[in-house]
Amino acid sequence: MTHPAYKKLVEQHLKILERLQYDSGLFAASAKNIETGYDKAWLRDNFYECLAFEVLGDWETVEKTYRAILDIFKKHEYKIDHAISKKPEHTHEYIHPRYHPETFDEYWEEWGNKQNDSIGCILFKIGELEKKQKGLIVKDDDDRRVLQKLVWYLSTLEYWHDEDSGMWEENQEIHASSVGACVAGLKMARYIEGVGVPDDLIALGEQVLRALLPRESESKFVDLALLSLIWPFDVVTKQQQKDILTNLEYHLLRDRGVIRYKGDHYYNANKDGWSEEAEWTFGLSWLSIIYEKMGEKERAKEYLEMAKETVSKKGLPELYFSNSTKYNENVPLGWSESLFIVALHDLHEKHNK
Repeated sequence: MTHPAYKKLVEQHLKILERLQYDSGLFAASAKNIETGYDKAWLRDNFYECLAFEVLGDWETVEKTYRAILDIFKKHEYKIDHAISKKPEHTHEYIHPRYHPETFDEYWEEWGNKQNDSIGCILFKIGELEKKQKGLIVKDDDDRRVLQKLVWYLSTLEYWHDEDSGMWEENQEIHASSVGACVAGLKMARYIEGVGVPDDLIALGEQVLRALLPRESESKFVDLALLSLIWPFDVVTKQQQKDILTNLEYHLLRDRGVIRYKGDHYYNANKDGWSEEAEWTFGLSWLSIIYEKMGEKERAKEYLEMAKETVSKKGLPELYFSNSTKYNENVPLGWSESLFIVALHDLHEKHNK
């Protein structure tokens, strides 16, 4: 029997997450009235924000969001065609990672617009949903056409050695988390009827992953983004998984979250930008989810309890300042809310069936 406190907590955070959704189906990254720019819709954030609805079986919300994402690609199909015909030379020629949540227009200011993982994660989820519930997202040949073009797009980019800005939208280099997302996306795209993925397109990415891991990139030994390769993408070996977790917990784990990487300047409490990296709340829920899936329920519980301690009156913030109870203005962060719900579900609902 499911504990009532669990149900209440899920309902509370689900309401917070639901408030971030626009009528179009897309989710804002944070509150709609926020002045940090997080009222916009990111492809990657929508992927992670939708995971909560998926585990709770709310297929109507999942369908609505991914139909909106397909509409984004169709609106900008001319741009995808251009990028397929010739590898982009400038960042604005890449498929952008964020959009106006109601008009689906691009934002033209530079925002680390080379983010290959954002395409990989969308292909991954649409493919996985087609595998589980054929026809939930992909309805017709128009959908299949644009999804096939995303495969060709990654091929033209030569994603396996295309330097991108990665999950954190920063410096351009080859990121294991980006390559892994594309590998996972291409593998799952094979479950979409009418979409073809050449074997070598996957193999080239896997080869680079083997060479890079357990590093995230040339400049980063360990990075919070590497958790995505364990879950949800599942593209690492048991040894690679062990190495990633060992390195991350030793170097990046803090009391109120996980820092993204050593020397992260974003909301760094030190004026010099060193040694006081911000602590990202969703890292705790992410670790809880991973350990539950590994069968280490007690370890998963520990991380979930840590995550609970980071909840504010408005919900889960993006991050806390180093060694502080003060959090930044991006609250609630949709990504944090969603992973918190998934962690709650995995430790309670799954074990009470």
